[in-house]
Formats: sequence, C-alpha cells, structure tokens
Amino acid sequence: MPSRVGIVVRTRRRPDFLRRALADISAQTFRDYRVVVVNDGGVPDEVEAIVAASDVRDAVQVRHIAEGEGGRCIAANAGVRDAGTDLVVLHDDDDRWHPEFLSRTSAWLEGHPGAPAVAVPTEIVYEERRGGTWTEVGRAPFWAGMQRISLGEMMSVNRAVPISVLYRRSIHDEVGWYDESLDAVEDWDLYLRILRAGEIGFLPGEALAFWTQRPDATGLDANSMFALTEEHAVDDARVRDRALAEWVGREGEGLPLYMAALHEKLTSHIDARLEETAARLRDDLRSELDAHQPFWSRLRRLRRGLRRR
Repeated sequence: MPSRVGIVVRTRRRPDFLRRALADISAQTFRDYRVVVVNDGGVPDEVEAIVAASDVRDAVQVRHIAEGEGGRCIAANAGVRDAGTDLVVLHDDDDRWHPEFLSRTSAWLEGHPGAPAVAVPTEIVYEERRGGTWTEVGRAPFWAGMQRISLGEMMSVNRAVPISVLYRRSIHDEVGWYDESLDAVEDWDLYLRILRAGEIGFLPGEALAFWTQRPDATGLDANSMFALTEEHAVDDARVRDRALAEWVGREGEGLPLYMAALHEKLTSHIDARLEETAARLRDDLRSELDAHQPFWSRLRRLRRGLRRR
C-alpha cells in the first residue's frame, strides 16, 4: 500500500541543512510517509551519502536535477510528481516541524474530506552562524493571532509558507502545478489558486511549523526571501498583473481604472498632508527654540543675513 503523505525536500548544496531536515522528519510521530529529496544542482554523491546515513533512509527517494536545469518550481513539481501520495508537503531543507505536525494536519484533512489543504501557526526562528554551525538566536510569531487563511488577506501578502501547509496532491489536477515561469512567490501563487477552489483549513493554537531565517547569511546559506528580494518583487507584480488581466478580460477595465485613479488621488492627498505636517513641526520647533534660546536664534538669523549680502 502506498504511503499517505509525500514530503518533498528541496535542497541545493547545503549538506548540513539536509541532514537537519531528515532528522527533523524522523522525529515525526506520524510515520506513514515517503520522502522525495530533490537535489537541485548539487553533488549527487554527497546527497546520496547524507540520505544513506539518515534514520529515514528506507523511506527516501532521491531525484537529481542537473546544474542549470532546475529551479525552485521545477524541483517542487518533480518532487510532488515522484511522491505519488494522496497528501503532500514541501519541507525545504532549512525549515523544521513540531513532532506532531504530520499527525495533526493529516488527521484534520481526514476529518474534512472536502478541504483541499490545511495550514498551521508558524514561528520564525532566527539563526546566526556561531562556531561553524547555525544557532538559534531568537523567535517571533509569523502573523501572530491569525485564526484562518483568508483569501482577502492573502491577496495583500502571503500569510503561509510551504513548511506550514499540507495539501491534497489532487488539487494540482484542478488548479495546476507550481508555475515554472516564476523564480519566487510560487507558494503564494499556488495558495491563491487553491483558495479560488476551496477553503484552506487552519489549526489555531501552538506553532507546529518553524520557518528559519538568516538575515545576515549570503550565498547558498541565505533564505530565498533575502537572497531573491528582487525576484520576489518582480514575480509578485507578475502574479498581480496576470490576475488583473484576467479580470479585465472578463469584466472590462472600468473598475480597475477607477480604483487606480482613486489610489493616485489618495496617495497625493496623503503626501500633501505629510508635507503640511512636516512644515508645521519645523515651524513649531523654531518657535520653541526662539522661546527658550533667543540668543542662538538671533545669531542664526544674523548669519543667514550676512550670507545673503
């Protein structure tokens, strides 16, 4: 009988993170899974050796993608297809789970057969390199107090990360695969499409997923949100423009044109009020200085007068 959950681990020349990810998976209380490690341009022998030394080696399949032929979305799609399971989740090599992540999320989907996916509260774990290893130095909630996955809020900014979402493999047949034309925001793009088809469930309570961030890291150790900042901005705009084009094709350009003009008017109004406030604060500050330090104020006026002559 095939495993119920497929765990796709995307990795690229980060052996320490890959070891940590496989150890993290082995700590899950839920055991009915198979792991697809997608080696995106790394050294095949190194990846194979790390897998062979892990506690989950019997549940792992490795997919090697040659240098220059992969990418984040290509790796994700290849891993999901290879998994062949009813449920799938992306566990990137640097992120982590609570030991009951798979147990609780798979049980929720079992009890909600009409739901395409479920997400969990997430903590950001900050890391710094100390003594040759990445060490946790702090934590912060990711969207503290969030109680549900809202399409309206998702349209503003992504409120879920891959490590926090378990979803049904069949949803790809309905909404499509990870968009391989994107270099970033591929998870956000997929969640928007899923939310058109149905509600993404949410398990409020303690954090079950941990999104690690290394703001000071560079090169291969960097997070995509820091290393791919420009790509995030470009692809964010691409996803929005594509959705806008679909709307205009169906409904016409009237409402978007009106909203764009309203936005421009509001922005201009806010800018003007900020300028007025700044000018008033400058005048108030000068008056305060004149009232409490008249000598220095007169001296500054005298200097300005001399410079004009």
